[in-house]
Amino acid sequence: MLFPALLIAQTDSTKTKLSFTGDFRFRVEQDWNSRKSDGTYRDDRTRLRYRARFGVSYDYKEWISFGMRLRTGDPKKQQDPQLTLGDGFKEFSTLPISFEKVYANFSHKWLSGWFGKNTFPFEKQNELFWSDNVFPEGVSLTGKFNFKNKYLQSLQLNIGHFILASNGTSFDSDAYFQGVQFVTTHLSNRLKFFPTFYYFNEIPNIPDGNETFTINYAIVHFGTTIELIRKSNLTVGIDYYQNIVNYNKNDSISQKFRNQKQGLVSSISIGKLKKKGDWKLLLTHSYLERFSAVDFLAQNDWARWDYSNQGSPDGRLTNFKGIEIMAGYALDKNMNFKIRFFNVNQIKPFGVSKETGDRIRLDFNIAF
Repeated sequence: MLFPALLIAQTDSTKTKLSFTGDFRFRVEQDWNSRKSDGTYRDDRTRLRYRARFGVSYDYKEWISFGMRLRTGDPKKQQDPQLTLGDGFKEFSTLPISFEKVYANFSHKWLSGWFGKNTFPFEKQNELFWSDNVFPEGVSLTGKFNFKNKYLQSLQLNIGHFILASNGTSFDSDAYFQGVQFVTTHLSNRLKFFPTFYYFNEIPNIPDGNETFTINYAIVHFGTTIELIRKSNLTVGIDYYQNIVNYNKNDSISQKFRNQKQGLVSSISIGKLKKKGDWKLLLTHSYLERFSAVDFLAQNDWARWDYSNQGSPDGRLTNFKGIEIMAGYALDKNMNFKIRFFNVNQIKPFGVSKETGDRIRLDFNIAF
């Protein structure tokens, strides 16, 4: 019933407006040197993977619109929309496809926002705290003010309340997170600051209903980016995270992890991937202690660590330090190649040995 309705809406272009988006990714991936917590090694692994997404938005009025987007991927793995060629879907059977976004969006003068399920609304420069593939459900509000000032060009306030799991009673018993963020730009928009406070309530220690206890996080984030050379787009970024919850009396958490609550991510990049012939290089160093982020809401790109032996396919990418090296080249507008190398080591071992991992990926991306 969806597409006939869309076609009818298109016939009255003076009153309505439809827009479509989509993208496709093909990936070649190699993993090696992946040590487990018991000291043994996972088998080296080569995979061919792909992802497809399709979205539509409808402008009902100048100030309100509605949208949705479909994607491939196992619905149980919110961090990972990629599918692996030949990976358990029988003999060329149909593929898992689900909604990743369904939302209503509004904008009036300096105020905007959305409600439903949509993109993470807070400023960020990587996926190490929150994965680009995880779409929160809730309410988001943004207020933005521009200034004609050589010291301060804009001030933006982002706030939101998002529910991970509803318990069917009062809001305070839900698993949820809230965020408050200020974003300021300076020096002709070359310098940006985005201090943020995140509060996570009753978050399970293991995702997908397999938890043995729940905990709270209260994370202060100081983020900044500065464009050192505008012509070459040479940019430096820093993110510092500090979880201020005291876990010292929490007997459910091992003693060696109770004060593992800080994170520091730094990066330097040059170039961009906007038009044909563009190139980009990126170097990122990450140090994220166990409770500096919610691990199954952050990226799962850097290593093969997950909760599979505890009944969940989700990744657990905190408690690690490592580097990423990325090189990209734009074949055309919205079409590029990216190659990414990751080297990861665990900070504190869960077992007798620290886990490790090396990974390299080659991605072909195309979008419209």
